[in-house]
Amino acid sequence: MIEDFKKFINQGNVLDLAVGVVIGAAFGDVINSFVDGILSPIISWVLPGDGLRNATFELAGSTFLYGSVIQAIITFVLIAAAVFFLVVRPYNTWKEKSTADAEVPPTNEERMVALLEQIAQQPR
Repeated sequence: MIEDFKKFINQGNVLDLAVGVVIGAAFGDVINSFVDGILSPIISWVLPGDGLRNATFELAGSTFLYGSVIQAIITFVLIAAAVFFLVVRPYNTWKEKSTADAEVPPTNEERMVALLEQIAQQPR
């Protein structure tokens, strides 16, 4: 059982996942700082009162904090957009370029079609 665990740890997937979690947490802090330091003051400037984070309404004696929900949605969208534009899109572009640059040998079917075309073109 210990050998299976060592094999699992050494596959690389666990290391990749750990790096992704650490980088994601650090990146989340950057985005949260951006939202708290830049976006929230802009929203507070546009909206009267305490801004969006403290926006509430009361209904039947209960207080609903809709501002914090909207703030969380904005944070999520910013994180998703930053990950897409700074990580996913450049990676996909690099991957497409590297696969386009690589010479792919023809498959057996492609070679057979080329040979048949050569045979068909030869005079009888």
